[in-house]
Amino acid sequence: MQSTNPFKDLPHYLRVFQSYLGSRMYLAFALTLFAGLAEGFGILMLLPLLRGVEAGGGDAGEPATGVAKVMEDMLGVFGWADSTIAVLLVITVAFLLKGALLFGAKGYIAYLRGQLLRELKGELFDCYARMRYRYYVERDTGHFTNVINQQTNLALQAFQTLTQFFTQFISTLVYIALAFVVAWRFGLMALAFGIGLMWLFRRLNHYVRDLSRRKAQENSHLAKLLIQFLHAFKYLTATGQAKPLRGRVTQSVGRLTGYEMRSGIAQAFTEAAREPIAVVAIMLIVIIQLVFTQQPLAPIMVSILLFYRGMNATLSMQGTWQQTLNQIGSLEMVRDEFADQAEHREPDGQRPAPDLAEGITLDRVSFAYDDSLGAVIEDVSVSIPVRTSVALVGESGAGKSTLVDLMTLMLKPQSGEVRVDGIPGSEIELATWRKQIGYVSQETVVFDDTIANNICMWRGDPQRDEALMERIREAARRAHIAHHIETLPAGYQTVVGDRGVRLSGGQRQRLFIARELFRRPNLLILDEATSALDTDSERHIQESIDALKGEITVVIIAHRLSTIRNVDHVYVFDRGRLVEDGAYEALRDDGESRFGRLVAAQAL
Repeated sequence: MQSTNPFKDLPHYLRVFQSYLGSRMYLAFALTLFAGLAEGFGILMLLPLLRGVEAGGGDAGEPATGVAKVMEDMLGVFGWADSTIAVLLVITVAFLLKGALLFGAKGYIAYLRGQLLRELKGELFDCYARMRYRYYVERDTGHFTNVINQQTNLALQAFQTLTQFFTQFISTLVYIALAFVVAWRFGLMALAFGIGLMWLFRRLNHYVRDLSRRKAQENSHLAKLLIQFLHAFKYLTATGQAKPLRGRVTQSVGRLTGYEMRSGIAQAFTEAAREPIAVVAIMLIVIIQLVFTQQPLAPIMVSILLFYRGMNATLSMQGTWQQTLNQIGSLEMVRDEFADQAEHREPDGQRPAPDLAEGITLDRVSFAYDDSLGAVIEDVSVSIPVRTSVALVGESGAGKSTLVDLMTLMLKPQSGEVRVDGIPGSEIELATWRKQIGYVSQETVVFDDTIANNICMWRGDPQRDEALMERIREAARRAHIAHHIETLPAGYQTVVGDRGVRLSGGQRQRLFIARELFRRPNLLILDEATSALDTDSERHIQESIDALKGEITVVIIAHRLSTIRNVDHVYVFDRGRLVEDGAYEALRDDGESRFGRLVAAQAL
């Protein structure tokens, strides 16, 4: 848990970025330090330059002491002690070197920012691909979209401003250190003033960080509302019910607007206060130097320059720190998301699943999403031999889809065991099992891309690979959508739109089926796969499914029992329990069976 003082959390925020970039991020700070030292050297060279100007005016003044003497002796080694042009050239080279080093530091930070973008978004995507299915269904999609799209971008801005803060902090230290070298009393005043200034701004820093956290949370809420609106666009527009949701969106936008305005006002105050504070401080230091210390002109001029630089760096540091705090809520959200994903990562086994050769067994499995609501599946045993077809039948809520999720190992049973070819599900390397599975659900999955890419899932370039294209056509023919595709002007290169909006419901479903047939899976799961199809299309798809009999293992969930007439075995469920099973004809002709009553109700 972070402290209430933002400055105390600085090391923690640095460690967050270091965990992705390693210690190489500190190279930028080293380059900044050398840039500050080069600039400081150039400023200190003003001491012999100003003394030379005084001497040229006929006033030799007192002999040089302290740092002025060191600089003059250094010039004397090269024979430049009496050359004003040489001193000017040395100052020019110092500032050119400072510019080159600063460019290197800023360029390297930009490079690290690009690396961080790749690390954060890439790793977040990988985390989402490996998270537990139960954790996914418990969260809203808007949260995940907000984190990976918006909050990671703001976290990158936090990295940019945080590194800028530290470079300004290094510059401030250099100026104050040089101030001590030139005049230690002045250095003490500069240090005290800088500390006092940061202390005065501490309440404002707390306020800005709190606003940042609220903005991050509100952005997640707004993303959820917008995704809900877009997903339900057709329904809400057709029924004129968009207005209530718009009210909620407007409220969320209003809160975000307030947070942005208050953050902007805080930033504007810091920016506006910078120059007046610097001028007042300089006037005070000049008066003190002239009236109380009575120093020569050269140290006073250099002190003024150092103080001005130090004040600007300090005030810039405060402004940059506020910008960092303005995005720190996003950084904390991304950090917490990685921690949550680590906690809810799907456990994986170590044994690769061989090509399905024996079958799938569910041995007395039970499962509940919430213990207080009771079990969805209770003490169910099912055996599915390889290359057979089975049907899971029952009313809505009977647990059929949950049983399928147990077969795919998306869900883990609370008791009992799922085995694939005799291997316990907990020991199976999930990727090796799931690549063998074809899954067609009632809710179609179609991507905003071409028809060809929707079928082959970007396994190559269909326009250049004729063998791949022929596989795509074959899958489309077997799914009885080829005739429609070939009537389109762009054919298989037709872009179907977001979630297949340019296709009818039945066409989307057949495209979905074509993709799974293209994959040539060992296990094909059809979860109400033909429910959106017309009678003729359903008949053609049923013929395609029947043609797979004996080739692959098929599991069918269906309410329309006409689609399961040719399966090898039927399992009937009621309220999470297996109540009967057997061959289709045997159960249908048994007047006392639950399945027989279901068939009679559909007049089959």
